[in-house]
Amino acid sequence: MSFTKLSVSTLAVMAVSATAAAARDEIRIVGSSTVFPYTQAVAEQFANNTGAPSPIVESTGTGGGMKIFCGGIGEQHPDITGASRAMKASEYELCQQNGVTEVTEALIGFDGLSLAVSRSNDFDWDLSLGEIYLALAAQVPVDGEWKDNPYKMWNEIREDLPAVEILAYGPPPTSGTRDAFVELAMHAGCEELDYVKEGGFDGDWIGENCSRMRTDGPFVEAGENDNLIVQRLEADANAMGIFGYSFLYENLDKLKGVKIEGVEPSTDTIADKSYPVSRPLYFYVKNAHRGVIPNLNEFIEEYMSDDALEAGGYLAERGLVALAEDRRMELQDAVLNGSSMAAPTN
Repeated sequence: MSFTKLSVSTLAVMAVSATAAAARDEIRIVGSSTVFPYTQAVAEQFANNTGAPSPIVESTGTGGGMKIFCGGIGEQHPDITGASRAMKASEYELCQQNGVTEVTEALIGFDGLSLAVSRSNDFDWDLSLGEIYLALAAQVPVDGEWKDNPYKMWNEIREDLPAVEILAYGPPPTSGTRDAFVELAMHAGCEELDYVKEGGFDGDWIGENCSRMRTDGPFVEAGENDNLIVQRLEADANAMGIFGYSFLYENLDKLKGVKIEGVEPSTDTIADKSYPVSRPLYFYVKNAHRGVIPNLNEFIEEYMSDDALEAGGYLAERGLVALAEDRRMELQDAVLNGSSMAAPTN
């Protein structure tokens, strides 16, 4: 593989940091808890294929990872950060201020979170994000006040929904899936409520008041074993499960997806963003560390391999919704050749 020549400014920084950077044998990666399992899978594959030390992958969160990543160049700073959103302009500026002047952005695929029920459930489920919030949140508006959630039955959320108890099995707080569900479904659903829209509450208020799942029975933390959720949905046709789309796809003989805002979860609707509970996933490479940190280029090649990124690749088996072939090829070319990203405008 060929790599684009680095700029004079980057080479100057490398001259100062190369000795320190070369002292570290392991690749160091930080960032999003949602991207973490994909990067960890690549790290394991890379180590198995090459015999090189397995990269150190830390789940620091997207924002925390950006702060650490943009802290500078040298062995004390990570080489890559994962992100469940694009880099912000303020983060890019932090990188620039600290000498991290050339960064490659890689949109690796998409993440979709699904609600599902047993195929023996004959109701045609279609919920809005606001209705999902009202069913599963710890606190909701009741008669003009913000109170503990009183709703027990689905037909209390919307009268044409079944007169059955609300019961949803979902991931624990330690799971990246839980973090993503809170951000993409619960926060967005809370924003749909008239109480919130008319009250003029901002993002900080929503983050503080709309993030907790209820603990009084209708939402049950089912641990990290999605197979257990499938078993429970098979045992109770009225129960719902929350997990990554790939797991629903693997169990379509037993389960069916719940529409959200009229859109069924699928690889197509997740990829084109029409399915509301989906988002792009990224990682960012510090180009000044290429060719300095041992095996970094080779690790990036593994991450960009067809084996990893194709629709039938090993990352898809872990839940990543793959890019279309033309977009994947553009990604591979840009990342392998070290193309530096432009400054974000957000």
